[in-house]
Amino acid sequence: MFSLRRLRLLREVAARGSLAAAASALGQDPSSVSHQLKLLESEAGAVLLERVGRGVRLTEEAQILVTRTEAVLRELEAAEAEIAEVRHRVGGTVRIAAFQTALHTIVPGALARLAEDHPDLTVITTHIRTEDAVPALLARDFDLVLQEDYPSRPARRGEGVETEVLGDDELCLITADTSGADAASPGLAACAHHVWAMEPADTRAGHWSRAECRRAGFEPVVHTESSDIVLLVRLVSLGLASALVPRMSLRAAAASTGIDPVAITTSRLPEPASRRVSTAIRRGSARTPRIIALRAALAAEFAAL
Repeated sequence: MFSLRRLRLLREVAARGSLAAAASALGQDPSSVSHQLKLLESEAGAVLLERVGRGVRLTEEAQILVTRTEAVLRELEAAEAEIAEVRHRVGGTVRIAAFQTALHTIVPGALARLAEDHPDLTVITTHIRTEDAVPALLARDFDLVLQEDYPSRPARRGEGVETEVLGDDELCLITADTSGADAASPGLAACAHHVWAMEPADTRAGHWSRAECRRAGFEPVVHTESSDIVLLVRLVSLGLASALVPRMSLRAAAASTGIDPVAITTSRLPEPASRRVSTAIRRGSARTPRIIALRAALAAEFAAL
């Protein structure tokens, strides 16, 4: 019989790519992890790890164990959900990770709702890049992550992930013009001479923004590249750049820095576009009362935007 604790260690090594990274994630000493995996090799009667440079590679036997361990953990998570459902108790700890604009807008209100309705529930909240969210969810760093899908750049789902759509967040052009208008855009082409603030090109938002400009016939001159979308809005409010952002970012900027969205000209794009916001959880945890409560609170806050 295999030790489930040791199987979890092997799974962590598979997810993190090295013994040191797995030990760090688990808060354990690398030598202790190495010793436990040696014992697992004895239980399996096979070599499980091979040294490759500074990392390790799983053998075929190890891959089999990791796949089976994932299935066991899903079943245990489902069993926990069913027991909690029978007891009708919303409590314990739930870990959530979200992108920046969600943390500034819908997450605080959701936390307040949960604190009032379910005082026995502890919510641990972390900021994370959307691109890193699902891998962290599957690594069991979090129980729920907020996702954003941009046109033609859907978020990675991954096997064993269930999503639930919260709604769509309109994408728009914001410029340094302080007239405060909110009307149809004359077209991105008219802004070809502008200086731009954008998210990094390797992000979904950054890829979409650059693609929109290219579709309008020009290569954007990007003077500021940052994943801090509130910074991008701030630069526009100071007359230092133009940007393509989701409307939720204007609320986020107002909430965090006091920027008045009315002071920025917000224009709808000629071809309307939106990012889709959703929650993602591991398959098997959907019936867990704390997940149900968290999803309901986030949905209520998004609907109130």
